[in-house]
Amino acid sequence: MVFSSMTFLTLFLPLVLVGYYVCFLPVLGKCRPGAQCVQANLFLLTASLLFYFWGEGWRVWVLAASCVGNFLLARLMMWRVAPSGEKKGRRAYIFERTEKLHPGGPRTKIQKLLLVIAIVINLGCLVYFKYFNFFIDNIAGVFPHGWEIHTWAKVALPLGISFFTFEAMSYIIDVYRGDVPAEENLINFSCYLTMFQHLVAGPVIRYRDLYQQLTERTLSRSQFASGARRFIVGLSKKVLIANTVAVIADKAFELPPNQLTTATAWLGIVCYTLQIYFDFSAYSDMAIGLARMFGFEFLENFNYPYIARSAQDFWRRWHISLSSWFRDYLYIPLGGNRKGPWRIYLNLLFVFFLCGLWHGASWVFVAWGLYHGFFLALERLLTRGRNKIDGSNIGWKCILSVFGHGYAVLMVMGGWVLFRSETFAQAWGYYGALLGHGEGSGGANAIWLYYSLEVQIAIGAGALFSLPVLLVLARWWSGWLSHYTVAEKPMNGLILLSMELGRTVVLLGLLLLCFLPLASGTHNPFIYFRF
Repeated sequence: MVFSSMTFLTLFLPLVLVGYYVCFLPVLGKCRPGAQCVQANLFLLTASLLFYFWGEGWRVWVLAASCVGNFLLARLMMWRVAPSGEKKGRRAYIFERTEKLHPGGPRTKIQKLLLVIAIVINLGCLVYFKYFNFFIDNIAGVFPHGWEIHTWAKVALPLGISFFTFEAMSYIIDVYRGDVPAEENLINFSCYLTMFQHLVAGPVIRYRDLYQQLTERTLSRSQFASGARRFIVGLSKKVLIANTVAVIADKAFELPPNQLTTATAWLGIVCYTLQIYFDFSAYSDMAIGLARMFGFEFLENFNYPYIARSAQDFWRRWHISLSSWFRDYLYIPLGGNRKGPWRIYLNLLFVFFLCGLWHGASWVFVAWGLYHGFFLALERLLTRGRNKIDGSNIGWKCILSVFGHGYAVLMVMGGWVLFRSETFAQAWGYYGALLGHGEGSGGANAIWLYYSLEVQIAIGAGALFSLPVLLVLARWWSGWLSHYTVAEKPMNGLILLSMELGRTVVLLGLLLLCFLPLASGTHNPFIYFRF
């Protein structure tokens, strides 16, 4: 079940919303620590497990085991053995429990061992389910005889395992560091880890950003309306832009590279560049909107990455929850920027090697990660020891800004060729077609038959809204609302009402436009579902 499906929009979501809000009756509005909050979390947990079971069946046990196992390991980490004097000539010990470990304080050997066990178990599950087939296939490639794996022995990849495994690991590490207390209620922790809003395709939500909301959150009409608006915007980005340009992108990458013309290759990569951004950012928008409808606030996951001026700037804006996870739990513990320039370059390459591998069990994904790691290291090397451009030199600064935007966009698009390709041969051939070495054929010409007015509008809208247009409109809207106050002039109330009605009409129109293709069953699953 995906967010952009009629089953979710017309059946699952309405029923879950009604049941969830009933949990807060008769004190609708304020969720205080106690029975009401626990029953609401229990209901949301049940709905999330049903959501996961709908698509994965009995593989839901992997998710359930992750909830129980990580909860118990964190609780055990709160206990320590302390001496209590002597008893009958022997030294006696007692078990002491703490609510939260002291940040920076000493850790016992048992606590360190529990952290290692938790990381090994979580990574072990991820490696087994996601990379077992990959390892066997590579071994079979080296030893073709005797290493063949039968279809029945293939390991099925549980949906969203990359996301909920990273979330569980961040929880365990934060508890060990003393950044958050260990959750005492299994229902609350399981609700955090399984929440259907972010379960299968992110964002990677950290427990420290959500744990207070699990026991105390506010439900309000304004927050629900804000969430509904954000959800509709995300749905529109997915259905009206991402799915539309996906037709051209899929056709271009389905062709053998030697049949591509240069124009067709560029059209295909432009469409895929827009598709992957509006597909994944749409899911994040819908997740954030759904969370608000249930009284939660998620952090932003995208910040207009295609206006970046460098690879470093791009990764500050793209999939923020994942890049910050790798920064806080891998890059900084490896030494970050503190170990000298060459250690920084190696750290960057290693982190993005793992980032590529996280995205998929394929050497092409590894190459994509190393590709970005290389550009990040190169930028560090070229800017090493240099001060920023003086702001007084406006002309030179503008030239560098334009050059930086162009470089970043081309660099990212070059990476997407690797990301989308199934093999290195396909990627290499596609690069050749982009550079004018494609032979072209009737297949390439046939792609242009799909270049309809609808696709052209979607490409134009995608290019426009990949810029911070919505942000500017939101600020303009807030300025108008603050300017027209009902207290000053009664007529302002009519103006405000007209503006709200206008925005509502636009959103309802977008929702209707989304329902038309969804009702005919033409929607596609989200790209990041396979990660």
